[in-house]
Amino acid sequence: MNDKAWLALEDGTVFAGRACGAAGEAAGESVFNTAMTGYQEILTDPSYCGQLVAMTYPQIGNYGITARDHESGRPRLSGFIVRELCKTPSNYECVESVGDFLKKHGIVAIEDIDTRALTLKLRDQGALRGVISTLEGDHRRLAAKARAASSMAGRNLAKVVTCEKIYAWENDISSQPDLHVAVMDFGVKRGILRCLAAMGAKVTVVPASTKAADILRLKPDGVLLSNGPGDPEPVAEAIETIKNLLPERLPLFGICLGHQLLGLALGGKTYKLKFGHHGANHPVKDLETGKIEITSQNHGFCVDLNSLPKEVKTTHVNLNDGTSEGMAHSQLPVFSVQYHPEASPGPHDSRYLFERFRAKMLEGKEAMSR
Repeated sequence: MNDKAWLALEDGTVFAGRACGAAGEAAGESVFNTAMTGYQEILTDPSYCGQLVAMTYPQIGNYGITARDHESGRPRLSGFIVRELCKTPSNYECVESVGDFLKKHGIVAIEDIDTRALTLKLRDQGALRGVISTLEGDHRRLAAKARAASSMAGRNLAKVVTCEKIYAWENDISSQPDLHVAVMDFGVKRGILRCLAAMGAKVTVVPASTKAADILRLKPDGVLLSNGPGDPEPVAEAIETIKNLLPERLPLFGICLGHQLLGLALGGKTYKLKFGHHGANHPVKDLETGKIEITSQNHGFCVDLNSLPKEVKTTHVNLNDGTSEGMAHSQLPVFSVQYHPEASPGPHDSRYLFERFRAKMLEGKEAMSR
């Protein structure tokens, strides 16, 4: 059996390794993730659509795949890159190995390459288009395929990963919900939906293309703008929807791509980061309290702090590079963060944001009842 595989980058660099997933070829933007655990959540996070994800931690798969830790129904990333994939996971909740999971879902993957060298290259040169192949060993042809891969810039990937129709999230919390949240699904993680349910909300998920009038007909107490993949600028329908929701003074809470889309709807601009922020160890400073949060992040684009109108204040900044990590409107019940408060690297440094969202919805509900 031929288990050879190759990773080629658009600059002509080729890494030879072994196949550890499905056979075939996969192209996408190559990025690295610095998390030591959480690989199952990474594999199933829709925000990685269109990307080849390299894990910097040397061994991946030690605890296998569990039945309850998926962030969506299936993997959305294009390909997976590791130094070593564990073949014999040890975990009482394990239902299958990562290798079997990748093969079952048709995800091409490569192991036994120098992931340190790859990470250094991506850090120095920026995210590069690449291709993983178990079929083609010719370096020049592979590099040409990498250069032919689509860029993340200009791609509306939210429409690829969003739900097809409106649905209610099944609430497994025993208490009766006293709030109703509409979630605009740009690639929403199940962890976000669980956090909303846990704070006492009925959750209705709507497709990314849903109009403001259709959202308002659901009579929500607030709207969450979810995470998702790709460039925010082409997601024009959602930006227009958010613009139309703003005058309604309905509480809005944006996360990751939702933060970027809110920034665009408020009149700001976004730009592509050199190699993005992908990991579970990013320090973020809350400018109001001065506290530092250890956060989970996954994004390749960012809101331009200097482009925001004066009514929008920056609330959080990234301590690694000073980029935008949060904002709030001074006159509207609207706020957002670039990182993932539903994740737990801190482990609960950022959960207060859901309580803040709940408080704003309760205030709005009380004002409506007067």
